Amino acid sequence: MTSPSDAAPAAPDLRSDPNSDVRLDVRLDVRLEQARRWLSTLPVAAPYGPPVPASADASFRRYFRLERAGRPGLSNPAPSSAPAPHSLILMDAPPEREPLDPFLRVQGLLADAGLHVPQCLARNTDEGFLLLEDLGTTDLQAVLKPAGAAQASPAQAWAAYRPALQSLVQMQAHGFAHPESLERTGIPAFGPEKIAAELALFPDWYVQGLRRTQLTAAEQTQWKALVDHLCHRLPAMAQVLVHRDYHCRNLMVSTNALDQPPGVIDFQDAVVGPITYDLVSLLRDAYIDWPEAEQLDWVIRTWEMSRAAGLPVPADATEFYEDFEWVGLQRHLKVLGIFARLSIRDGKHRYLADIPRVMQYTRKVCERYSRLTPLLRILDRVDGIATEVRTTF
Repeated sequence: MTSPSDAAPAAPDLRSDPNSDVRLDVRLDVRLEQARRWLSTLPVAAPYGPPVPASADASFRRYFRLERAGRPGLSNPAPSSAPAPHSLILMDAPPEREPLDPFLRVQGLLADAGLHVPQCLARNTDEGFLLLEDLGTTDLQAVLKPAGAAQASPAQAWAAYRPALQSLVQMQAHGFAHPESLERTGIPAFGPEKIAAELALFPDWYVQGLRRTQLTAAEQTQWKALVDHLCHRLPAMAQVLVHRDYHCRNLMVSTNALDQPPGVIDFQDAVVGPITYDLVSLLRDAYIDWPEAEQLDWVIRTWEMSRAAGLPVPADATEFYEDFEWVGLQRHLKVLGIFARLSIRDGKHRYLADIPRVMQYTRKVCERYSRLTPLLRILDRVDGIATEVRTTF
């Protein structure tokens, strides 16, 4: 899941068709025609058929797959005798909405770190198209939570998570060892202004837009105090390179080689931010959940990997886990706002089904820390829940 913008404009009063998951726009067909004309000029695209829809995400980007035409043995008409890949991916990123430069800069940085990212085969930055290596159709979610089958056991999940977490630590360690590469690439800091802008999505789109209410004057004061606290707390944590959407749908795997590093996609929004950010994106995923005992175990194992890699994690695993919780709170409040916005503004209603899971993460953290009691009461009122507030710390 990515957000098309970090800005938080006021929520609109009108909703799109609730029976549609895609808002129709005649410009989409125009862009597809542009892409076809561009592809027709590329020798590398010659062995492939026309682009067909592959996937779309929570941004304005779209993806198309180009299947190799003719017999399976058809080769790329290049000097090399190596057969052409079975398929390629076309990224459609409208320049005014999703400029390609951030993607290309981060792609190079992650490749230098040794991560498995899609190779760029051709680019048209003026019109907003990339031709990319296809990392396959199986993401980590399909392995952990197969359609029509039981969710993986914690032991099976760890076997799949471990290489993903090893890749994460590898990415963080590379950036930590080469800060000049982050500066050269122009990776922005996840600072107070950006943190506050993301948090504003919650009252604007979840509270006002989805729940059709507003924070009271007292709640606004409490909300501002929380935002100020998070804007101070998160930048004070150890700062590393952050993918920002390191979750099960952005990690591509092979079911025959789950012990291999996953393919990493959707990384163009990378920032320099808290070391636990990507960890919480993966282990408290908006699309799949695990018992807290397993989460704690996996967080501690990752803390151990990070220490071994020389990363600046706290000396106490308890402090690392607490940072994990507070970073998760900020992310999940943002995600609640984004999922509401995707439905209200963009007609992408499928994300509404994932709101209860994200809200559960949010409430559990609130229930553990007395400082978050005011937020828990806000959530109770907004969602019409009557509960007894109990905190651990």
